[in-house]
Amino acid sequence: MADKNEVRRVRALFISDVHLGMRAIQVQRLLDFLRNHDAEMIYLVGDILDGWRLQKSWRWPAEYNELTQALLDKAGKGTRVVYLPGNHDEFLREYLGTYFGEIEFIDRTIHTSAQGLTYLVIHGDQFDVVVRHAKWLAHVGDWAYNFALRVNIVINWIRRRLGLSYWSLSAWAKQKVKGAVSVIGRFEEALSLEAQQTGVDGVICGHIHHADMHDRLGIHYINTGDWVESCTAVAETFDGAFELIRWTEAVPEKPKRRGLRKARAGG
Repeated sequence: MADKNEVRRVRALFISDVHLGMRAIQVQRLLDFLRNHDAEMIYLVGDILDGWRLQKSWRWPAEYNELTQALLDKAGKGTRVVYLPGNHDEFLREYLGTYFGEIEFIDRTIHTSAQGLTYLVIHGDQFDVVVRHAKWLAHVGDWAYNFALRVNIVINWIRRRLGLSYWSLSAWAKQKVKGAVSVIGRFEEALSLEAQQTGVDGVICGHIHHADMHDRLGIHYINTGDWVESCTAVAETFDGAFELIRWTEAVPEKPKRRGLRKARAGG
């Protein structure tokens, strides 16, 4: 379990798919994670903001300002912070090459590890056929995902009452539904091919909310996951090793004071 009184220092952090504007997200967990980590470089790998959701219903609670300020503070103290917009915050692509405070906006970049290995860093929606060629279908998928999250609230309220741990309907569907597994596989193949054609050793991306790290396709493929449910990030240590951090497993959720008998377990 992580020592919350000790700040861990790493060479680089990669975070994606926070989706500020969506109700079912884990902003406090991300704030906690950032308080416990310092890095020389922080890559915000897209969909930090959810412009689709904010356009439909503006929602900006105080914790969003806390997160923004936390990132600006780190940038102001010398951390290089790079923001690579995704499809949900694609409006920020109009500002590529500019800065907000000390935060730089770019479309893609090459990260060189401490071991001298090179990684293409990109959100990944550019290689999602649905997003590129059937945006209306991507919006339908977004609605279905949000619906699954709302259903999850009810399911996990019942599970907490029974003393059971958190369970994700969307994660289960990704693992069990053949079509979803196929989509993930094609996405990984497309990003790995782009990395090979770019001439790098690996790729670091987000977009599909499926944290993973492997070398199955001849490229070191890393997906950062999300902060909607899984609360995952990737860190590069000072010796050049990459770690997939599952923050809910490192620091279990505290009991909530809402009259519930059981604390929701991290999952």
